[in-house]
Amino acid sequence: MIEALFLLFGLFIMFFGTLGLLRFPDVYTRLHATAKCDTGGAISILTALAMASDFPLVVKLKFFVMALTIAMINPMVSHAIARAAYKSGIKPKATVDMYAWDNP
Repeated sequence: MIEALFLLFGLFIMFFGTLGLLRFPDVYTRLHATAKCDTGGAISILTALAMASDFPLVVKLKFFVMALTIAMINPMVSHAIARAAYKSGIKPKATVDMYAWDNP
């Protein structure tokens, strides 16, 4: 039962990441949505596969090593993509000024 919950949780996270990719206006917000959801969704799905499968323990440990690798590498890759976009001159389209009411 808990495997199905992990699988459904990963499915919903991946779905909302895809929705963010389609809906957000620029590369930075799209990258934020996909990087967060890709990491969480993949880890959740790999955890469900490791728990639900009848594979030997070595294969199940490989699933957890893959999840750990995704958790470590995905933030670095998304940072590198954002930095490359910034250095190539792509400006963010969404501007949010949280303190606009404070400035006349």
